[in-house]
Amino acid sequence: MEKLLNNSVFKLVGEAADEINVESYIIGGYVRDYLLGRHSKDIDILVIGRGIELAKNFARMVDCSGNLTVYKNFQTAFLHWEGWDIEFVGARKESYRSNSRKPIVEDGTLIDDQKRRDFTINALAVGLNGNIKGVFLDPFNGMKDLKSKIIRTPLDPLSTFSDDPLRMMRAVRFAAQLNFEIHPDSFKAISEMAHRINIVSIERITDEFNKIIASCKPSKGLELLRESGLLKYFFKELDDLYGVEVKDGKAHKDNFYHTLKVLDNIAEKTDNLWLRWAVLLHDIAKPVTKKWDNNTGWTFHGHEYLGSKMVKQIFKRLKLPQNEKMKYVQKLVLLHLRPIALVTNQVTDSAIRRLLFDAGDDIDDLMMLCKADITSENPEKVKKYLENFEKVKEKLKEIEEKDRIRNWQPPVTGNDIMRSFNILPCKEVGIIKNAIREAILDGIIPNNRKEALKFMFKEGKKLGLEPFEEPDNTDR
Repeated sequence: MEKLLNNSVFKLVGEAADEINVESYIIGGYVRDYLLGRHSKDIDILVIGRGIELAKNFARMVDCSGNLTVYKNFQTAFLHWEGWDIEFVGARKESYRSNSRKPIVEDGTLIDDQKRRDFTINALAVGLNGNIKGVFLDPFNGMKDLKSKIIRTPLDPLSTFSDDPLRMMRAVRFAAQLNFEIHPDSFKAISEMAHRINIVSIERITDEFNKIIASCKPSKGLELLRESGLLKYFFKELDDLYGVEVKDGKAHKDNFYHTLKVLDNIAEKTDNLWLRWAVLLHDIAKPVTKKWDNNTGWTFHGHEYLGSKMVKQIFKRLKLPQNEKMKYVQKLVLLHLRPIALVTNQVTDSAIRRLLFDAGDDIDDLMMLCKADITSENPEKVKKYLENFEKVKEKLKEIEEKDRIRNWQPPVTGNDIMRSFNILPCKEVGIIKNAIREAILDGIIPNNRKEALKFMFKEGKKLGLEPFEEPDNTDR
């Protein structure tokens, strides 16, 4: 541990602790990640006694008192310093009432604090000062579990998860992030206690869920959530994707495992959380649109439209952002079948223009999603799809360079139309604007102001409007 203690932040914390004569330890995630060779900027400092006092003394030493935040009720303090996020906490015991989300906190000993830790690999500690400097403390064989890649609670798992049910989500999250396995006893306890997740605030659940989605292989965590029974308590729509129905010998694919496969595919290409959410929800409406057709078998007509509508409900319930991020996810869910349709049919310039118009700057993310969505078990079919997909991408590039449709702005505005025909706002203005847009998207006229104005006067004449003023026809 000598190399670890050579870090300046730990030297300074140790000196600050010596000044006020308290024992201090690095504990939890930083020690775990250091031993795993993972980079971390989050540090938990455990203090036997006066945690806030040590935080204040350290902040004074490094001239950073203005960045110190104190939480007296929990006897903790937080400091951001030189890129480090440091939390100081006094050793404590925690217990929870059966239906409470808030713990009862009492002062405790070092071993009390290690017992309250969620997992053995998070109970590891290293002394920072005095006669405990450099001492490595591992009371629950966390090192053994690190080497064996096991997530295990330090005490009885039923008690651990009952005390703080969010720990069940954290077990899954660590398994996903670290590619560890949850110990059978701990997993059994999660399955038995899954219903207790209902007493945890949805914000805390969603925070853990986002970390699972953001892991290198999200399918691992999502499968554990479903198998343990946790998923159905906070995200029933996703849980409902699981399963296969067979009729007349015909089965549809398991949409849950298909979604996981697409999510893993996209995770190999990008860490964009909201694109991963779009993948997660792209088939979310299949269970409610599933129908049997005697001629074609199972159908899911309109699942992309209904799915885009469900995004808002899901984001609201899970306390996800109700802003442009949500609209981005809605857009990708709504459009996710469009590029595939172009792959399977003859590609027309008009269809490409309309896709560019509807997707705008999100076209590249949409294409990434759709490519990830090709999960057939038939290698020849996949090869054909991918070859056609590349043709569509080339066509997109060609049309975009020629017609400038992405994030299209109308070359003729409503004000242009009203001035040209000396009319006030009315339905005819909207009719003409829509006609110009459709003509450009269909390739009837090029995407420039001069041709759009000519077309405007033709459309106005059809509606019985008389020209009043010739507007400037230069492109804007």
